[in-house]
Amino acid sequence: MRDVKPLLLNSDFPAIHRGRLSTLQMNLGYLCNLSCTHCHVNAGPNRTELMSRETMQIALQFAAKNKIQYLDLTGGSPEMNPDFRWLVTEARKQGLHVMDRCNPTILVEPGYEGTAEFLAGQQVEVIASLPCYMEDNVDAQRGKGVFTASIDALQKLNALGYAQKDSGLILNLVFNPQGMALPAPQLELETAYRAFLSEHFDLQFNQLFTITNMPIQRFGAVLHAQGQFDEYLNLLKQSYQAENLDQVMCKSLLSVDWQGYVYDCDFNQMLEIPLTGNATHLSQLLEEMPEDLSIEVADHCYGCTAGQGSSCTGVLS
Repeated sequence: MRDVKPLLLNSDFPAIHRGRLSTLQMNLGYLCNLSCTHCHVNAGPNRTELMSRETMQIALQFAAKNKIQYLDLTGGSPEMNPDFRWLVTEARKQGLHVMDRCNPTILVEPGYEGTAEFLAGQQVEVIASLPCYMEDNVDAQRGKGVFTASIDALQKLNALGYAQKDSGLILNLVFNPQGMALPAPQLELETAYRAFLSEHFDLQFNQLFTITNMPIQRFGAVLHAQGQFDEYLNLLKQSYQAENLDQVMCKSLLSVDWQGYVYDCDFNQMLEIPLTGNATHLSQLLEEMPEDLSIEVADHCYGCTAGQGSSCTGVLS
């Protein structure tokens, strides 16, 4: 796979600094039952990197000391980590709001029976990837049969109370565009998703998050192989909106990789661009987490600030 990192580093992206930390995002490993074309992690069934329980314990200590509000679990498929349930249970005991960035097919995968019920029992917010509401588009991006399996899993979550009135169980969906395009307006897409999924599958959800595809890892390599890398990067730069800088997620989020090393965001993690300063591992930040650190930027940061903006919770503006 082509390393696109050198193509991103010589950047004129504006300088930004950290604010008050509220979210700890933990990548529990790169193991996944799918290999999606838009994946910025290059996750897949053959990846072996998985976070240990020892690293999870350090993360929980850090969260308690720094009064973290949100624990954002990602991967790969975070549920495939053998200690996933232990981490969620301990985090909920600490009063953390836990978010599971879920590839919904894992909920109906053999060997993962009871995962949906566990999530509901722990009142975990599920953020489920469904990059389109049309079967052909989803299967083209994620693999044959993924749409049907995803719908089955989402219906299972609905049956457990997710996205149902007064249940307190939150189910949000994630849209990724196909290929070299910015997401359409989030509210328009959410309306279309809601109408189609309700009519055809009696499926309910709380919100739709639209996320811009990042030109790194698998997606970046595909762009480069097709001779479209520069064109896509120019699209991001030409769509830059300065007002989005005030709300970028890296100002309030810290990203932790499967070994416990720390980064400004999940994208910097994939590019191996470490946090500014002397600390490179979460254990080194247990004594003090400095505020107002400069954030390490490169050209991929234009992806978060293009158009309506993009973060792990959807649009910025």
